[in-house]
Amino acid sequence: MKQNLDYKLIFALSAVGIIWGTTFLGIRVAVETIPPWFVTSIRQGLAGMIMMVILLFRKELKWIGWENFRFQLIISVLMLVIANGFTTIAEQTLPSGLASVISALAPILIFIGSILFGLQKMSLKGFVGVIIGFCGVVLIFKDGLGSFLDADYRNGIIFMGFAITAWATGTIYTKTHANKSSNIVLNLFYQFTMASCIQLVLASIYSPNPDVSSWSLTSIFAALYLSIFGSVIAFFSYNYALKHVSPVQVSILAYINTIIAVFLGWLLLNEKITVEFIIATILIILGVFIINYKKKEKSVK
Repeated sequence: MKQNLDYKLIFALSAVGIIWGTTFLGIRVAVETIPPWFVTSIRQGLAGMIMMVILLFRKELKWIGWENFRFQLIISVLMLVIANGFTTIAEQTLPSGLASVISALAPILIFIGSILFGLQKMSLKGFVGVIIGFCGVVLIFKDGLGSFLDADYRNGIIFMGFAITAWATGTIYTKTHANKSSNIVLNLFYQFTMASCIQLVLASIYSPNPDVSSWSLTSIFAALYLSIFGSVIAFFSYNYALKHVSPVQVSILAYINTIIAVFLGWLLLNEKITVEFIIATILIILGVFIINYKKKEKSVK
């Protein structure tokens, strides 16, 4: 019997794979004239307002209780304030393609963290994947070794390191703590709103007197794109996909994200791509694939 296609799931997976690949370009363009914490605050703030409108229309806006509020706050801080915020800061000085390749290392950190916290066991396959992935990291840093003399470049790498660590920590936290609410829109409303408030405070501290008149229309439109597509549509699609397929299957989309981000950075921003960089990207993607790959069990007829 032929199975019906789940078009909603196909759309969700496509949105995650394609849109998040374009957000690295969007961030790079946005921070050209807008301070990074303002970019993130605008992004999450507008996303939160859109979620609120949807909830009001559905009559689903409500208090989620202190236990769930604490859960959403922790996820918001780890995955939006730190992971998304630090990535935005890093892209002030790093090419968008390089930022996306470093982000692709997150599944490897998740794998290592899962072993440390007893969520899964180390396997030969996993060990090989980690080694291959880190070979890619070594090659990237070897390719740009001279750039480490530049403090801005070095700081960008450090911020990306904190960003992917926070994302991995947030993912592991969600695995070890059950979410009490199944309302995706309501959860995202709280996450976006809390992140925006925290990021606005950080923006006022690190950029107390922003010259709004210097913000270009291109950067403003990029920030709006990040909010509507990168946050609202992509995050909703990501959460929807996780409810219908395994996290491993969703994580495979990270390969598409990286390829799209590197290509767009080269095409639209003239970012340099060397042979070493391409090999490093392939090694990192291959390492993540080996870690996540599982043979499909044959069904017994």
